[in-house]
Amino acid sequence: MLTRRGKCFNRRSTETLFCSCRSSSTDDTRVPKIYTKTGDKGFSSTFTGERRPKEDGVFEALGVTDELSSALGLAREFCIDKDHSFTDQLHKIQCILQDVGSNIATPVSSARDIHIKRTAFSPEMITELETWIDEYTDELPPLTNFILPSGGKSSAALHVARTICRRAERRSVR
Repeated sequence: MLTRRGKCFNRRSTETLFCSCRSSSTDDTRVPKIYTKTGDKGFSSTFTGERRPKEDGVFEALGVTDELSSALGLAREFCIDKDHSFTDQLHKIQCILQDVGSNIATPVSSARDIHIKRTAFSPEMITELETWIDEYTDELPPLTNFILPSGGKSSAALHVARTICRRAERRSVR
């Protein structure tokens, strides 16, 4: 059975995770198509319906955010194999990144109030992420030198995700 209201869900038959983190989500359980049949001719649509060239910064930021979610998904799989305690948090971060993508795909220049409202972030998401960071930071020994990205598959994959996250942040603030 699939449930979607305000949380991520798992279609067990395929082990594919789907997200719907917004409290405004519907009970519609259809999986969206990965193509639009509109033919792009080098253009794509934002959430507001505005057509922009694919090289627009909005789509660059969306692509890197999607890449980050994929990197976190891979890292999460390695972390599951090692029975790490934070895999549910990685999954929730992936769901939050879906909301980040919705926000990025809603340029203020073409958004109506309803678009802004549907893609707004609640401060609770940010507070929760910051709390996790603080809790895990408290568990670490003090840094005395730079960290070489390594430490096993899960650790190395999380380092890759960290670097993609930094790039996503740079692309999103342009």
